Amino acid sequence: MGEFRILDIKASVFESNDREAEILREELKRQGVFLLNLMSSPGAGKTTTLRQTIARLKDELRIAVMEADIDSDVDARAIAETGVKVIQLHTGGMCHLDAGMTRQGLVGLDVSGVDLAILENVGNLVCPAEFDTGASKNAMILSVPEGDDKPLKYPLMFSICDVILVNKTDVLQYFDFDLHAVRERVNKLNPKARVIPICARTGEGLDEWIQWLRDEVTAWRK
Repeated sequence: MGEFRILDIKASVFESNDREAEILREELKRQGVFLLNLMSSPGAGKTTTLRQTIARLKDELRIAVMEADIDSDVDARAIAETGVKVIQLHTGGMCHLDAGMTRQGLVGLDVSGVDLAILENVGNLVCPAEFDTGASKNAMILSVPEGDDKPLKYPLMFSICDVILVNKTDVLQYFDFDLHAVRERVNKLNPKARVIPICARTGEGLDEWIQWLRDEVTAWRK
């Protein structure tokens, strides 16, 4: 049989994306734009948390939002009600955004004069974790009803995030959810990650989250 070449497509795609992500991150740094990549499972509370975040920061930071979904514009409409600039990104069936898609979104959004750009990524704990978007920081939301075993089942997601928001703490009493176990599991995967319990519906714990984000944006823009 003749000789043939074996090409690892997946590795090649990731390497190319990582290079593009680093270039994008450097460009955003020069522009003074902090890009937050917000991830979670569907229904964990990304949009509600985002609306609460915007309400607390929009008077001190110029905020713009990219809403990524396979289809629909439900979340973009919800964010538009806050008064910040927003764009809906349809992924055409893909369950994540990569650096190239994020760049397209930023161009369409026009982040000139923006302090904080937020990408609400597609609801998924697998694909979004594999692709660097060029974000300044990665954040994710784990909701109490999902269970405290998610760091064990989806270790990559928890390994790449700088902050984990444990949402829906108002229903802790109704679920077998061990917050201490979550902290320990996250710490083993990612000792530098911050775990912040919140309830986006009631506002509980949001002050700590807002201060974290405020400090990160300030440090990025120096």
